[in-house]
Amino acid sequence: MPELPEVEVVRRGVAEHAIGRTVSSVEVLHPRAVRRHVPGPEDLAGRLAGRVLSAARRRGKYLWLELGDGEPRTSGGEALVVHLGMSGQLLVQPAEVPDEKHLRVRFRFADGGPELRFVDQRTFGGLHLADLVEVDGLALPEPIEHIAPDPLEESFDLDRLAERLRARRTGIKRALLDQSLVSGIGNIYADEALWRAKLHWARPTATLTRPKIRELFDGVTEVMQDALRAGGTSFDALYVNVNGESGYFDRSLAVYGQLDRPCPRCGAPIRRDAFMNRSSYTCPVCQPKPRNAHL
Repeated sequence: MPELPEVEVVRRGVAEHAIGRTVSSVEVLHPRAVRRHVPGPEDLAGRLAGRVLSAARRRGKYLWLELGDGEPRTSGGEALVVHLGMSGQLLVQPAEVPDEKHLRVRFRFADGGPELRFVDQRTFGGLHLADLVEVDGLALPEPIEHIAPDPLEESFDLDRLAERLRARRTGIKRALLDQSLVSGIGNIYADEALWRAKLHWARPTATLTRPKIRELFDGVTEVMQDALRAGGTSFDALYVNVNGESGYFDRSLAVYGQLDRPCPRCGAPIRRDAFMNRSSYTCPVCQPKPRNAHL
């Protein structure tokens, strides 16, 4: 699944190539791609025609395009919410480029320039329209108003999060993956940040000091910024940016997916543990399992 850095790379690409342009038509080539838009494909296409893509926004792993009529929006409004799922891609392509095998939705623009295409091999992703609602002074699509701020947002409040973490009775990695506590952190970057902070994934949140929580989230921010500079993490051809290019942060991963390889810090072989139907990767020396582990 794409995590925050991958979604942010896509958001930046859409912001550069599609924002400020007027949609002339929308072609839905597979109804499953718009299944979350209950009124159906024709309604979505009709409501988008003539609209301006006025901004590309993101919170955590969630991406949306604000819609306008060319005039500045002061409140309310509507957005096109984009779920990338496991294999969704937003690509900017000249009209003459042949259709991708798994092209699901095509956006044409009034300026006659490059198209915006939603491609999704596994069709777990999709598009739908949603009303914008105000949450703590920010406009968010109604379906994600419950999602917490992510570590790269200006509104992210580490002190408040620390209080909530210390009040939980759970392991730190479970807390990091809880999107109602903090958004945007998935399996890959959780493992990488925990390694940087020398914390085992099962460390109870109640035992963490405020300085240690700050150190952990410094690591979260650093690993995400490093991933952004590398264009995200790509393990196969399914995650690409709007130009179809893969990220290469996977070459810099310290522990995730590095089973039995030496820890970059101490040289001990990386281990893998089963975790929530997934895996957790740690260095057994740098990240020893606590006696009071919350498994």
